[in-house]
Amino acid sequence: MTAVNDSRIRPPVPSQLDAAQRKVYDEIVAGPRGEVVGPLGVWLRRPELADRAQRLGEYARYGTSLPPVLSELAILVVARTWGSEFEWLVHKPIALEAGVSPDAVEAIRSRRTPLLEDPAQSAVYAFCAALLGDHHVDDPVYADAVRVLGETGMIDLVGILGYYSLISMTINAFRVPPPEGVEPELG
Repeated sequence: MTAVNDSRIRPPVPSQLDAAQRKVYDEIVAGPRGEVVGPLGVWLRRPELADRAQRLGEYARYGTSLPPVLSELAILVVARTWGSEFEWLVHKPIALEAGVSPDAVEAIRSRRTPLLEDPAQSAVYAFCAALLGDHHVDDPVYADAVRVLGETGMIDLVGILGYYSLISMTINAFRVPPPEGVEPELG
């Protein structure tokens, strides 16, 4: 495991942003996130990527057809799959607040299949685990997820998985440290 201060790319200093970086920075701060943290800071080094990715992220986090409990469950599965501490530590409390049970969160953290009584959560978890783990989804798992989410929800779910995989790859490749004052949990 790398040291917390072993980041490969540090975010640009806000007072030293060029015009393109400043535009994206200001849009992120003015949006629902309210701040530029984690991988968003890395992306600011390439404002064109930062602009497009943060807009996709705003949709994936705040605009999909999935209720927060299902989207946050999916985000935790992505974070655990990639071993992305930053994303895990940011989204764990959001997932708990949205209604993912503490037992389910711990099971995902421990790489165990959670016992999910809610059929929608169970279907979403099975779909996410299959796609992220096996890189494909068998027909029964797919059909169960479609029954719960519909086709539109399935498109949103795959979009969430893709976006948060990009986030997690950025975190891992550039060693984005976890939020300050929070102990890593994924080990």
